[in-house]
Amino acid sequence: MSIAFSVSLPWVPLANSAEPVAKGNIHARQPAIPGASKRRTQATKSTFDDKYEKIRDLIADDSKLRQKIVSVSKAYKIDPIHIVGALVGEHTYNVDAYDRLQTYYVKAISYAGERFRFEYDGESVVDFVKRPEFEGCDEDAGSEEAWTCREEVWEEAFRGKTVSGKSYPDDRFGAVFFQPFYAGQTFGLGQLNPLTALMHTDRVNKVSRLRKLSAGNASEVYKAIMEPDSTLAYMAASIAASIDAYKNLAGFDISRNPGITATLYNVGNPSRRAKALGVENEKRKKRGLKPKPPSENYYGWLVNDHEEELREIIGR
Repeated sequence: MSIAFSVSLPWVPLANSAEPVAKGNIHARQPAIPGASKRRTQATKSTFDDKYEKIRDLIADDSKLRQKIVSVSKAYKIDPIHIVGALVGEHTYNVDAYDRLQTYYVKAISYAGERFRFEYDGESVVDFVKRPEFEGCDEDAGSEEAWTCREEVWEEAFRGKTVSGKSYPDDRFGAVFFQPFYAGQTFGLGQLNPLTALMHTDRVNKVSRLRKLSAGNASEVYKAIMEPDSTLAYMAASIAASIDAYKNLAGFDISRNPGITATLYNVGNPSRRAKALGVENEKRKKRGLKPKPPSENYYGWLVNDHEEELREIIGR
């Protein structure tokens, strides 16, 4: 119980207002691209440039998609460049051979109905989060708060550890409990993880009036992240949450830098990362050092590098 309580407390930066993060890249050169992404691209006999151009052209040639992106961005009060950036990053670096099988998995989900669930080693995630370690995660606080807290508890108390005689993988919560088909961890146009959808279901319900999702109904979660319109809503909610987290927990306004939001969309855990940055900068302040700003990874670097081109496409 003490673990859940300690990790669920928010870090509150000392600054009264968030410092704007300017447009553009901090790194002069693109950070190293992970080997796994290179191997996936090579396996499909493609290149990163080809994949970037493919998703760029898809957005440019689909006026209905662009209109939906602009509309959902307005609803969630974010710049549409953030959604475009996330789409470009995912389809340049993370869409791989698994995605050729996604038609099969959509059919499998429709036929499976409630016969599959989010689980690990025979234990459903619904039962797992009822363990004492999660008592500090208040479900009534909202989906984002509850699932963020549960993800934190997983990192602190279960990841790579043996608890009550049972060993758990040294992997992310979303990877361990939320991929019942073992066909990659993300699906649909926005390449969303089911855990991400569950986190933001309250916000999507409030803004887009879509039905709330439940971890006990895996098929409904998958339908939500597969269907293009609802996928865009969950993408927007996720990005808006990242902007909120960095403003409230780290004291930075990242709303003008799509490379940063794209990076967070790629790596996940924005609250944990924002909190860690806030703590680090408080220590730097005590040592008389300037605060360390958030920075882009290889994925976000590409987005910032092509920002003007992507903005032109949105404006068509």
